Amino acid sequence: MRSPKLAALELRRFARGRLPRAALVALLLLPLLYGALYLWSFWDPYSRLDRLPVALVNDDRGATADGRKVHVGDDITEKLRESDVFDWREVSAEDARAGVEDGTYYLSLTMPADFSERIASSSGDSPETGALQVRTNDANNYIVGQISRTVFSEVRTAASTKTSRSFLDKIFISFSDIHGATEKAASGADRLKGGIDKAEKGSKDLADGLKDAKSGSGDLSKGVKKLDSGAGDLEDGSASVAEGTQALADKVNGLADKVGPFLRENEKSIGETAQFVADAAKAVRDNLDELQERAPAAARDASDASDRLAEVYRTRCEDGTAPAPPAPAVSGSPADVVPAAGPDAACPDLKIAKDAAADVAGIAQDLKDLAADPEGELDRLDQHLATLQKQAQALADRAPHLSEDLDEAVSKINKLNTGAGKVAAGAKKLHSGLGTAKTGAVDLDEGVGRLKTGAFDLNGGLFKLVDGSGKLADGLHDGAEQIPDYDEPERDRRTAVMADPVQLASQALHKAPNYGTGFAPYFIPLSLWVGAMVAYMLISPLNRRALAAGASAWRIALAGWLPVVAIGVLQTSALIAVLHWAIGLQMARAAGTVAFLCLVTACFAAIVQWLNARFGAAGRILVLAVLMLQLTSAGGTYPVQTSPGFFNAIHPWLPMTYVVEALRRLISGGGLGPVWQAVAVLAAFTAGALALTALSARSKQVWTLDRLHPELSL
Repeated sequence: MRSPKLAALELRRFARGRLPRAALVALLLLPLLYGALYLWSFWDPYSRLDRLPVALVNDDRGATADGRKVHVGDDITEKLRESDVFDWREVSAEDARAGVEDGTYYLSLTMPADFSERIASSSGDSPETGALQVRTNDANNYIVGQISRTVFSEVRTAASTKTSRSFLDKIFISFSDIHGATEKAASGADRLKGGIDKAEKGSKDLADGLKDAKSGSGDLSKGVKKLDSGAGDLEDGSASVAEGTQALADKVNGLADKVGPFLRENEKSIGETAQFVADAAKAVRDNLDELQERAPAAARDASDASDRLAEVYRTRCEDGTAPAPPAPAVSGSPADVVPAAGPDAACPDLKIAKDAAADVAGIAQDLKDLAADPEGELDRLDQHLATLQKQAQALADRAPHLSEDLDEAVSKINKLNTGAGKVAAGAKKLHSGLGTAKTGAVDLDEGVGRLKTGAFDLNGGLFKLVDGSGKLADGLHDGAEQIPDYDEPERDRRTAVMADPVQLASQALHKAPNYGTGFAPYFIPLSLWVGAMVAYMLISPLNRRALAAGASAWRIALAGWLPVVAIGVLQTSALIAVLHWAIGLQMARAAGTVAFLCLVTACFAAIVQWLNARFGAAGRILVLAVLMLQLTSAGGTYPVQTSPGFFNAIHPWLPMTYVVEALRRLISGGGLGPVWQAVAVLAAFTAGALALTALSARSKQVWTLDRLHPELSL
């Protein structure tokens, strides 16, 4: 009988009663307990974290930063309540502590009273870190503690990012302020440079001016010395003048005491006399023309008269012989008749007459000469007479007021005397002051000299300062260009980048949509292995009829293998159907997955068949042992590299390793290289296991006492 018929006969046994049929149904559904049911239990646990009760303690009392109230604890509490992570229950610190201890809450999150103060301190002088306090209890659930660490790490990062944004925003605002201030400083430096340029030019002009001033101060010093000398002479002269005016005042005052009464008593007489003089002077001036006409004749007559008198005097007085001739009448002579007396008695009178006539003749001659006026003497006389007339007339006019004029003159002379005294005193002070000025002028000259030297030094320093201020202005302009100046959108963008500078640009290739999908490649082969293991608890690994009939070893092996493969295909179909339509497993390559799982079923059935055929009852224990080795070394949960070295060593030698890797590519997607490798490995394991089973079947065709009385029976 061929192997397929033998396999069919083996399966037909399950149709003979209710219990066998129930057993077959249970066998078909058994992988669902490991595969579908187990995956279903934690298919997407993270989507249901909002059912976990956790304690939230918000003791934050807030803080004030930059004039506004900050409540970081309230902000975080609001965000947590809006999230779908955990069932947040706001309680007191004591209730949270007790609840985590007795299992009422899986964990607690506490925001201390100074939380906002510490966060706000980042902008102050003593920044401090704020601490979120998390309390977990692994005695309640270890996985929840692991999940909470991830969740609270994100909470901490979000809070830190928000705080950093506020802090960095101030920094960027400060950059803008510094930029603006630097620009103002640069503008100020430009103005400073312009001012220093002007100052440098001014200092040069000052130095040149002080040079001229030094020359002038030297001249001033010399001039003040001369002035001091002149002031000494002025002091002496003014003192002499003061003495003279004092003497004059004394004399005038003394004369005024004497003349004053005389003038007051004789003002009229003086006026009349002065008027007479004025009139006489006028009359003389009027007769000057007549004098010029009559002077020559008068001169002749006077000369003749003089000669005659001289002759008479000679003849009568000197000779004494001749009688005296009658004397002619002479106009203007002092006597009209010469007495006829003896020579002794008349001679003295004749002598007087003779001399007088000679004088008159001389005067007449002088008048003649004067009348001729060869040198303009008469004109000058006329001028003097005019002046005399004018002055006499003025005196005559002022004569009634002479006493008053005298008093006024005396007053003026006294004032002159007082002024002269003051001038003398001022001259003395001037001399003293000029003495001080002379010393000051010398000091001034020396000081101007020092100023000149300092001005030239100042000019040199300002020249250097001009160069330095230019460099300062250029540096400030360069600095202003290098200091960033951000507007609000750019500041927000940069603040966001600086607050969270490293973003996780994750690209999940062939991402599993949920926790169950990620673990399906691990639990599906587990359920199929268990299915094959249970199947061989109900189906004999070696067909007894074939063994009794002496069939070939290969026919016996295939006859025991094919029924389990058929059941495994049905198990696979039921499992995939439930996972896909009931639970929601999405497969990138559904047909390939089903086909590959049929191969997996065939391989696992061959291995389990061989272990049971070769080792009998002990083989069932070995099946469990091999299952455990595969589960721990396949890398279905954590990467095998994280396991101890023993599991890394057996990892490449067990079939489930390749099954898990291939199913990941078939369910989630990716390259098919691992799939084809797994197909080859599974085919090799299947062929090898069948070959070993055939060898075991051959050995089983010989009955021994061990087979009749096995040492272990299950």
